[in-house]
Amino acid sequence: MTTQRKRLRATAVLSAALVVAGGWTGVIAAQPPSSPSDTRLALRQTARYADGTYTARGWYGSLPSSITVTVTLARGVITRASVRTHATDPTSLDYQRRFAAAVPRVVVGRPVGEVRVGRLAGSSGTPVGFNDALEKIREQASN
Repeated sequence: MTTQRKRLRATAVLSAALVVAGGWTGVIAAQPPSSPSDTRLALRQTARYADGTYTARGWYGSLPSSITVTVTLARGVITRASVRTHATDPTSLDYQRRFAAAVPRVVVGRPVGEVRVGRLAGSSGTPVGFNDALEKIREQASN
């Protein structure tokens, strides 16, 4: 099966899932997502997430490094976010702490399906761990 046909099939399956889930109205675009990451984003944005507090560990880097992310969701929106650091190296710990202090201002109030953090508070590695943990949290919270 060609990539284009797979995308069309994924779009059709997503469309059917949305209709079966109920409450959705609108027109499905006939054009499929342009890449697999577009498909994942579309699925995250249309998924329904259960209210609650979720925690996951996110991994990144070559050492490897990790952080633990906890978010509280209400109607699919992040209402609280915190990051627990695990680094022992002073430089890594500094980056993790600065990231942990900055991330709530960036993600609280945003739909969990749309959040993807990039370089923040001088840290380019820690956001990768945050995004990894957030993907696990989305899976936990999916209905």
